[in-house]
Amino acid sequence: MPVMLMIVLVAASSCTSNQKKMEKQMADFIAKVESKVIPLSKEAAIASWDASISGKDEDYQRSEKAQVELVKIFADTSLFAELKSIKESGLVKDSVLSRQMDILYLAFLRNQVDPTLLEKEIAMEANLEKKYSNFRAKIGSKQLTDNEIEDILATSTQSSEVESAWKAHKKIGPEVAPDIIELVKVRNQIAQKLGYANYHTMNMVLSEQDPDEVLALFDELDSLTSGSFSELKLEIDSYLSKRFGVSPDKLMPWHYQNRYFQEAPKIYNVNLDQFYSDKDVVALTAKFYNGIGLNIDDIIARSDLYEKPGKNQHAYCTDIDRSGDVRVLCNVKPTYGWMNTLLHENGHAVYSKYNDPAKPYFLRDAAHSFTTEAIAEMMGRLASNPQWMLDMGIITPEQKEQIASECLKSLRLEQLVFSRWAQVMYRFEKEMYANPDQDLNSLWWSMVEKYQLLKKPEGRNEPDWASKIHVALYPCYYHNYLMGEMLASQLNAYIAANVLKISDFNAASFVGHPEVGAYLKEKVFVPGCLYPWNEMIEKATGEKLTAKYYALQFVK
Repeated sequence: MPVMLMIVLVAASSCTSNQKKMEKQMADFIAKVESKVIPLSKEAAIASWDASISGKDEDYQRSEKAQVELVKIFADTSLFAELKSIKESGLVKDSVLSRQMDILYLAFLRNQVDPTLLEKEIAMEANLEKKYSNFRAKIGSKQLTDNEIEDILATSTQSSEVESAWKAHKKIGPEVAPDIIELVKVRNQIAQKLGYANYHTMNMVLSEQDPDEVLALFDELDSLTSGSFSELKLEIDSYLSKRFGVSPDKLMPWHYQNRYFQEAPKIYNVNLDQFYSDKDVVALTAKFYNGIGLNIDDIIARSDLYEKPGKNQHAYCTDIDRSGDVRVLCNVKPTYGWMNTLLHENGHAVYSKYNDPAKPYFLRDAAHSFTTEAIAEMMGRLASNPQWMLDMGIITPEQKEQIASECLKSLRLEQLVFSRWAQVMYRFEKEMYANPDQDLNSLWWSMVEKYQLLKKPEGRNEPDWASKIHVALYPCYYHNYLMGEMLASQLNAYIAANVLKISDFNAASFVGHPEVGAYLKEKVFVPGCLYPWNEMIEKATGEKLTAKYYALQFVK
């Protein structure tokens, strides 16, 4: 054998041997981390769930303790050094091992700061969660839940009454604002110790998003929606002016039928609540999901769906163990809004439930947080889809004919109103983390005035931004909701054309079509986070994420 050939073969054999050795080291590392993370993650998730339901101090303390212990694993400097060494070797070629390595690297990198700083962040978050959960708005001596505040804002035609309700809810702001500002600074300290300008930038990069690309996307959506929204805002103001008996220039934020103008006011001649007021919306949710091959009976059995004292007043889905224990928290009433929410939260739930149990633990998760939002949002939209309502037996063919046009206009209005609200949240947080010492009250209202075209109440200088729980407890996340809406439109269009074989994607109700569930399981749920999010989207729809289907559906 020629000497050169022998050298090449020996080198190749050596490389192969080194690769196998490093891949075994990576597999052993994953097993070691799994043995610590899996039981502790489950414990933390259950503690958080219990705290959300009870509102008790001891449950919040248990939740906080479990979260601290979990963070300690990812803050371990020796583990991170081992992982970094493996990654920098460049020898992990196996695609499944490599993907787990990348995911774990980002998770460890996020926590490579002083553990006392991370523990301080968790303690502050737990304290804030307790304040939000236990807060009840007061009008006079009467305490009101968020549902009751929303009901007043949605139904009252008295300016004084909606103003009182809106301002009562905003009272949480001064209670939590100083804590939030301190928390923002702690988060920024963490980010800066890791080499990032601030927490907002770090959070995007470590979730595999390019901040410049996201900003460009939001600028594009601003440009796409601003003209249509301005026209619709005039229509909204004309309706509300008549409803409250005030001139359009006297309309204030409390006139817009919800706490943040994040949902569309009911300006069209269709009251969807009337169709759900005598319905069991939980049973309808189960019937729908079960009918498309995504059974949720076990999820509902584990969930907590109705109001009770001390319970978190919001709605969320939690995956306890990535092995089927998925739960939904709601505060259900027989309304359109809660029908939408139940469909939404169970969209998250089926994404989690129908992961691939054969995949490694760290790959049994959504491709990205916004991809699970996309499924939730696509399903939530169905609550106002006349075809879905007909197919579910909620309305008659005659009623569908009566409301179809108004429902489509309502959905368009809902989407455009939400897209402008999402602009406020994204840009406010971006600026807040860039400089938390600036006048945040003024910053908030400048954003609200620019993107939502609402008027700041004269002389108001309150931390109204702090009344939104996401600012404190779900930081730098809101842009994912709007990216999720874009993907929801993209998936809906693909399913209509390629699974249901229909041309009108607005008529896609999915009811009774298990092939829809099969498609979602195969192309979206089962892959988990094996692929980076845009790669998964391209495999599922034939295209990377694009705004064009959202624009086709909602921007005229």
